[in-house]
Amino acid sequence: MRALLAMIRKEFLQLRQDSKMIPAMIVGPIVQLVALGYAANLDVRHVPLLLVDQDRSAQSRALLQRFTGSGYFDLVGSADSTDDVEAWLVHGRAQLALVVGSGYGAELVSGRRAQVQVLADGSDANSAVVGLGYAARILGEVGAQAVATQLRVRSRAAGVPVAVGQTVLEPRIWYNPDLKSRWFYVPAVLAMVLMLVTMNLPSMAVVREKELGTLEQLIVTPLQPWQLVLGKLAPFVVIGMLDMTVIASLIVWVFGVPLKGSFALLFGLTLLFVMNTLGLGLLVSTLVKTQQQAMMFSVFALMLPMIYLSGLIFPIENMPHGIQVASQLIPVRYYATVLRGVFLRGSGLGVLWPEALILLGSGLLVLTLAALRFRKSLD
Repeated sequence: MRALLAMIRKEFLQLRQDSKMIPAMIVGPIVQLVALGYAANLDVRHVPLLLVDQDRSAQSRALLQRFTGSGYFDLVGSADSTDDVEAWLVHGRAQLALVVGSGYGAELVSGRRAQVQVLADGSDANSAVVGLGYAARILGEVGAQAVATQLRVRSRAAGVPVAVGQTVLEPRIWYNPDLKSRWFYVPAVLAMVLMLVTMNLPSMAVVREKELGTLEQLIVTPLQPWQLVLGKLAPFVVIGMLDMTVIASLIVWVFGVPLKGSFALLFGLTLLFVMNTLGLGLLVSTLVKTQQQAMMFSVFALMLPMIYLSGLIFPIENMPHGIQVASQLIPVRYYATVLRGVFLRGSGLGVLWPEALILLGSGLLVLTLAALRFRKSLD
């Protein structure tokens, strides 16, 4: 243990001497969280709306008032015909166009079918789908109100009271009542930070020893291979868990994402995830010869595929079946479930034990393979 502690102390001293490494491990994750935390927001509000009112009736003005009063749409202009709509959409001045045909008010009052057209800019699929959903909801409410009004008018004319039934939707949304997309994405930043600190940087640090020739000096010391491996990785474990604590605190206090579960459980399961990233980082260091190769391999061959295929950003359920099966080999997939379970749902170990076992098993496997290959490269 004395030799191992001396190796760990040597690694901390070496990190302290590296003027670029400390900012990358401490300041970098905070900047990344702030930038991505505010930028990663898919909530659609204030959709620019163009009005083409060919009816110019009280009913068409009331319809426009429903759109602008909902808080989802901002009226940015009006046009006389649908021929002018394309120019607004092409130049990005509007995302949706509300086309009210002539005769809309008369048809609505008489109880006939009143048609309204909504044109959307599909180049931004997310905003278009959400905006069309808002528009469909508003138009559905207008139609239901018109039907109820017609029934009351006819009942008065016939002298027979008619009861108008209504189905009222009362949604109850758990875990994210305001449906804030930031609550979904911000915890994912924690996983990305940990991958950067405990996978990319350790691989570069080990390769740097090779480039400088100091790794050969360590080989001739009385250190055992396992002491060398643990000594190289231990500082990154400490820094990674420190980053996790800081980032989790910022997620709660700055971005308002609730931590409904146990921080101790989050800490313990994060350690299991770090076992996987450390093993992958050590494995990368045995496959490359330069720091540049280590960085490129870690980022493009491991980090980006793991981020895209793990469910951190894109739902796994929407992926092709083959990719869904392949994603089961990615440790970040299970850590993403841990993050959102602990933060948003307050899940305990009784719920997350399958993810814990998978992270533990895969971590031990990857670390063992990496250590064996690292020892072979030393020999």
